[in-house]
Amino acid sequence: MSTPMRREQRGLVPELFDWLELPFAALRPPVAQPIKFEDYIEDDRYVLRAELPGIDPEKDVEITVSDGVLTIRAERRDERKDQHRTEFRYGSFTRSVALPSGVDDNDIKAVYDKGVLDVSVKLAHAKQEGRRIQIESKPQSET
Repeated sequence: MSTPMRREQRGLVPELFDWLELPFAALRPPVAQPIKFEDYIEDDRYVLRAELPGIDPEKDVEITVSDGVLTIRAERRDERKDQHRTEFRYGSFTRSVALPSGVDDNDIKAVYDKGVLDVSVKLAHAKQEGRRIQIESKPQSET
């Protein structure tokens, strides 16, 4: 299993750090292509939407959850032949995301439609607020 990748953040500061990393990218070993995704909470579910165009979800996608981490693995194999040339695209993609605390990992649903994989996980109900415990007085014994 690959290590979780840095979660994308929106805003100016993370983009500046990405720009600063560009000159050093050639010094790092190549890694699997990342899966672009967005995540949010809708109603009582955590939703992760991943871009996976050109993938057969039944053959080429594997979704696992372990120790609060959701992992999506996908592999693309696409070959097109013309009379005088052949083009192909292939590659493996892996993305791991730490799930929010309090999810019910027994209630996970995944739907693939038009190149987008939607994975949703039910959020556990909020814990009840604490309650006050009444302290009883113990009757004193006669000595």
